[in-house]
Amino acid sequence: MITSIILLFVVIGCANKKKEQAVSKTNEKVGKTDREHFDWKAATVYFLLTDRFNNGNKKNDVNFDRSKKTAVLRGFEGGDIQGVTQKINEGYFSKLGVNALWLTPIVEQIHGGTDEGTGLTYGFHGYWTKDWTALDPNFGTREDLAELVETAHAQGIRILLDAVINHTGPVTEKDPVWPKDWVRTSPTCTYESYETTVQCTLVDNLPDILTESDENVELPPQLVEKWKKEGRYEQEMKELDAFFERTGHPRAPRFYIMKWLSDYITDFGIDGYRVDTVRHTEEYVWEEFREVCDDSFAEWKAKNPGKILDDNSFYLVGEIYGYRVQEGQYSDFGDRKVRYFGKSFDALINFDLRSSADRSYEQVFSEYSNLLHKELAGYSTLSYLTSHDDGSPYDKERKKTYETATRLLLAPGAAQIYYGDEVGRSLIIKGTVGDATLRSPMDWKAIESNSEMQKLKSHWEKLGRFRRDHPAIGAGKHKIISKSPYVFKRVYSEKDFSDSVVVALDLEAKTQSIPVGDVFSNGQRIREAYSGKILIVKDGKVSIKSTSGIALLESIKN
Repeated sequence: MITSIILLFVVIGCANKKKEQAVSKTNEKVGKTDREHFDWKAATVYFLLTDRFNNGNKKNDVNFDRSKKTAVLRGFEGGDIQGVTQKINEGYFSKLGVNALWLTPIVEQIHGGTDEGTGLTYGFHGYWTKDWTALDPNFGTREDLAELVETAHAQGIRILLDAVINHTGPVTEKDPVWPKDWVRTSPTCTYESYETTVQCTLVDNLPDILTESDENVELPPQLVEKWKKEGRYEQEMKELDAFFERTGHPRAPRFYIMKWLSDYITDFGIDGYRVDTVRHTEEYVWEEFREVCDDSFAEWKAKNPGKILDDNSFYLVGEIYGYRVQEGQYSDFGDRKVRYFGKSFDALINFDLRSSADRSYEQVFSEYSNLLHKELAGYSTLSYLTSHDDGSPYDKERKKTYETATRLLLAPGAAQIYYGDEVGRSLIIKGTVGDATLRSPMDWKAIESNSEMQKLKSHWEKLGRFRRDHPAIGAGKHKIISKSPYVFKRVYSEKDFSDSVVVALDLEAKTQSIPVGDVFSNGQRIREAYSGKILIVKDGKVSIKSTSGIALLESIKN
């Protein structure tokens, strides 16, 4: 009798183990092929401040004697490229479903600090360039960047760096102003017209590059002196000569900078640039930049055929502060409308989603889908709910952290997660002034030990992986199936690839029937990705009891 019971338990155990293995294999099959298809229009981008994410090398925390006491969260905190690579290796981003990383600028920053009414501030954020050709040692080395790109690519994660062309860093006691044939120091922008937005300084003491100039200029003397001290003047000049000879461009300020930025493509194989302050530079500058980037990406691919991820072109996404997807392909200056798509940008950052709290999911999703597949067909937007310089995020007090994930990761278009969204990193830091409150360091010890943070992160991970595995979420056409319960489908087709999913939201904590429309057929076994349950379609519906209020329905791949 005992032997029989033991055998029975062994049989049941083996059966359960086989069942678990079958489910595991099913889970592996779901999305495996899909992940091989990457579309920037459906990308999930994780945006981080390099200095605030993770400190992978404490030996590089202080450089250039940047040691004075700063205002709260306005100095370097130690985050670096090695810290980002460490988290890639740990699988942090892959678990979140992230397939692109956007890092704030990593080029060498001004050495001094400045106080523009906010207290002493160093260039920890990366937007105060001193030398476009060098990495700031606080962020890391060229070897660190090469390792980051290779490590990310090995996991199917693209790398976006941040391009700043329209201004240098502020003038300090250690950082002299660039020559007058390179920059203007006045007037300050008033944003009343095209001219008062473009040919002016963004703020006081932020010298504006003369991007409209086609005059040949010599290198700034401070760069010549710096490069000679570093022993690389001859090499830099040789490369500049080759660039201008090859392109035929005049030795005008903007083309020097374009050359320097394009080196990060040819040298490291980065996949795209997020372009800063697009509206403050003549639109043809971005068309020229697109051409330079495309040529550099083609050159990198030709030299590195074994490292090519896909046949996508180099990606450019622009920041026009306040741009909303409803504006379509044009930006209105009041006296002039300018088109930034087409010959320059693949996408613009969408500032609308973070102001969508008063609109239902369906209102937002249907409107975005309609715009992206009609007026913006062939292009895209990058939506966010939290960012580094937007003082009006969707959920500043972090009271709607789960809804934030659902609204962002299921919205049509590309999605940008801001570092810490996934764990509810606080956006209200005592003693900070202005945007510093948005830029606190990730507290990894607190994250690892806090069960609520882990639970929230799990929610982001489930939605994120579903989004990554299904380009239909970001790039597919949206159509509502049912109002109550709220159910919709997304259908995507690109060349020889197709993808369809069904999503239900705001489900009650009881068994409910979810209509699947024409996406799945009767008798078909499908998977609910949030819980991992296998369901069978009957009479055009599936029956499920959801404890999360969410159902993410996908086909099981053979």
